[in-house]
Amino acid sequence: MSNQIKLIVGLGNPGQEYEQTRHNAGFWLLDELAWKWKATFKDEKKFHGMAARAAVEGGDVWLLKPQTFMNLSGKSVAALAQFYKIKPEEILVVHDELDIPCGRIKFKLGGGNGGHNGLKDIQAKLGTPNFYRLRLGIEHPGDKALVHAHVLNKPSAEQRQQIDDSIAKSVQGIPMLLAGDWEGGQRFLHSK
Repeated sequence: MSNQIKLIVGLGNPGQEYEQTRHNAGFWLLDELAWKWKATFKDEKKFHGMAARAAVEGGDVWLLKPQTFMNLSGKSVAALAQFYKIKPEEILVVHDELDIPCGRIKFKLGGGNGGHNGLKDIQAKLGTPNFYRLRLGIEHPGDKALVHAHVLNKPSAEQRQQIDDSIAKSVQGIPMLLAGDWEGGQRFLHSK
């Protein structure tokens, strides 16, 4: 793992009705990064999303919140990546993850999409699954039939706090990843 991350994508759905839903955990994390790095999101029509350029140690990093709705996230990611010649291995996608307990974090390169429609579309548009993922646990509701409603609803106050805590920890850990300390970053992010 030697590629430097040049683009951090947060997955979510645009619009006020989705703002506080579990599926928007990626957006929540990017808002925190933008605040910490004093970066301002602008509506970028050519990238089908809200984009911000952050000056961090080691160079600039793009932050992107696709405004295409989750299932078409790849359209936005591919547009910005192609324009700035960013390789898939230089992209970190932050998203909600059903298969991880609420409040836990997992970081990895590549892999499947676990049925996550945002990841599925990004893989299709980039032509590879080889991009980094920061997976924020939102927990499985226990029944496949309940998944749609689960991801598109607000978490309980307790679960929101757990997700917010995982976001705060991620914001602390991401600079390690940007510096190329993959092992240290992973160890920090995966610890309780």
